[in-house]
Amino acid sequence: MTIRSLAADLEVAPMSLYRHVRDKDDLLDELADRLLASRWKPRVRQADWREWVEEAAERLHDLLVSEPAVLHVYLRHPVVSPTAIQRMNTLLAVLAKAGFDQASSRRAYGAIHTYTIGFSALEASRHQSSTDDGSADALVAELAQFTRPDRFKEGLGYLLDGIEARLLTTANLKPTKPRKHRA
Repeated sequence: MTIRSLAADLEVAPMSLYRHVRDKDDLLDELADRLLASRWKPRVRQADWREWVEEAAERLHDLLVSEPAVLHVYLRHPVVSPTAIQRMNTLLAVLAKAGFDQASSRRAYGAIHTYTIGFSALEASRHQSSTDDGSADALVAELAQFTRPDRFKEGLGYLLDGIEARLLTTANLKPTKPRKHRA
C-alpha cells in the first residue's frame, strides 16, 4: 500500500490525504489504534485477574494474527497510541487489584505483552512459510506446530502460572483456582 494507491482507491488527490496523516506509517498507526479499540476489551469480570489478563492477551493475539498491518505496526515500534495506553493502564490496574505492587505489575505486563506479540509474529510467519509452496519438510512442519493458536493459550497459561507464583510468594496470597494447560 502506498499513499498514492490509497488516494486512487478513495478517488482523492494524494496531497489531500497528507492533510490528515504525515505518511504511510502514520496512517498504519491510526489504523492499528482503531482496530485495537474495537477488539481489546475482555468480556470477563476484572475480579478474576488471571481470566481477564488471559482474555486480554488472547484478544490482542487474535488481532495481530488476523490483521497483518497491525502486526507490522507492533513489530516496527512500541505502540503508544491512546488505545494501547488505555489497554496497558487497565491491565496494570487489574494486576494491582490482584495484589501486585507497581513494579511487579509492570514486569508482568511486559512479559505478557512481549510473549503475545512474539508468538503472534512467529505464528503469522510460520503460517506464511508453510503455505508458500507446500514443500515444507518434516522438521519445518514440526516446528510450525509450536505456533498453533492452541499453543498460544498453553504457553500463556505457563507464563501466568509463573506470574501467579511470584505474586503468591511476594504477597502471601492463596492461589486462584487450579488451571489445566491444554496441549
